[in-house]
Amino acid sequence: MASGCPTRYPLVNMFVEPGQIYLHCGHVDFRKSINGLLVIIEHELTLSPFTDAMFIFCNRNQDKLKIVYWDKTGFAMWYKVLQKDRFKWPKLADMQHIQLSEQQLQWLLSGMDIIGHQPLHYDALGL
Repeated sequence: MASGCPTRYPLVNMFVEPGQIYLHCGHVDFRKSINGLLVIIEHELTLSPFTDAMFIFCNRNQDKLKIVYWDKTGFAMWYKVLQKDRFKWPKLADMQHIQLSEQQLQWLLSGMDIIGHQPLHYDALGL
C-alpha cells in the first residue's frame, strides 16, 4: 500500500444477469422479508424463485421497493427507499405480475413510467 492510501476494491456487481424480471403488480406489506416474499412468488405468482429471475415488489406508498433473486448460493434482497418521490408503479388490477426488460427496470429505478400511455380506441371523432 503506497503512501497510506486505502486499498481500492472493484465495485461489487449486486445482481446476477437475470433471465427474466418480474414485477408484482400489487402492493406488498413491507414487514415481509425474503421468506414472506418467496411465499408470494410461489403461491400468488405461481413462479419458481429458484430460477435466474428477479422479482420486484413495492409498498403501498410506492416509495420503497425490494428486489429478490436467487444467486445460486442463496437468496439475496436489494432494498431501495426514495426520500422524496414515488415509484411509477403500474396499476394493472387484472394481472398478478408483468415481465419487464432490463431497460424497463432501469426506467423504474430512475423514476420513469415503465408502461407508458394506454392505447385509446374510438369509433367516431365526436365532433
